[in-house]
Amino acid sequence: MITDPGPHRFLQQIAPMTAGLSVQTTVGVERLPIGPWEGLGVAALWAAGALTAGGATLRLRDV
Repeated sequence: MITDPGPHRFLQQIAPMTAGLSVQTTVGVERLPIGPWEGLGVAALWAAGALTAGGATLRLRDV
């Protein structure tokens, strides 16, 4: 568990769960660790990374 506020906030900003939930928020946006548009970008990057890793795995392991 990370107790230092700086690294804790950074991890919240790059986490896919926080990013996805921030996209859905309509009130209290100023209290979020990441804004809705930035959250959408982070969620898209996680999805692109997962698709890239899955494609590479399929290409390397498929017989």
